[in-house]
Amino acid sequence: MADDCRLFEKICLEGFQSGLSWLTILRKRQNFRRAFSDFDVDAVADYDAADVRRLLGDAGIVRHRKKIESTINNAARAREMRQEFESLGAYFWRWEPPPAERPAVMSRPALTALSKTETSTALSRDLKRRGWSFVGPITAYAFMQAMGLVNDHVEGCLARSDCEAARRDFQRPTR
Repeated sequence: MADDCRLFEKICLEGFQSGLSWLTILRKRQNFRRAFSDFDVDAVADYDAADVRRLLGDAGIVRHRKKIESTINNAARAREMRQEFESLGAYFWRWEPPPAERPAVMSRPALTALSKTETSTALSRDLKRRGWSFVGPITAYAFMQAMGLVNDHVEGCLARSDCEAARRDFQRPTR
């Protein structure tokens, strides 16, 4: 995935999911999109205290002040990163792990050991250095899984080969 809005949405929702079930977030996904201007980076970066109050009163989303403020902060940081890298896609795809970091065979035990990796830890560290919040190594790895930077479908899973084909054919953004 290379679309900046989708990438920004996904990393924000991963942050909101922290400590909650994914089903909770998925059920509220359309509400999050409505509440956060379809995750338009520039729109969210311009949110102010009145928007925070509005979001805290929105029962359709997770009303966690620090996560709401984090999303607004991260939008401003994402806007800065787009100036530096030309797109969020170009930034995030720089973090696609090298093949040597990936298991030779993706088995259930191998997958269980992958809640975070050296690369997700480095991505998390870099995002935090750039001022992002709610982007720990586990959140970063879940984002990498969801956006296709890694294929964690186990060997024998029907979706594995389709995912690999999509990854093979995907044009990685460079700007």
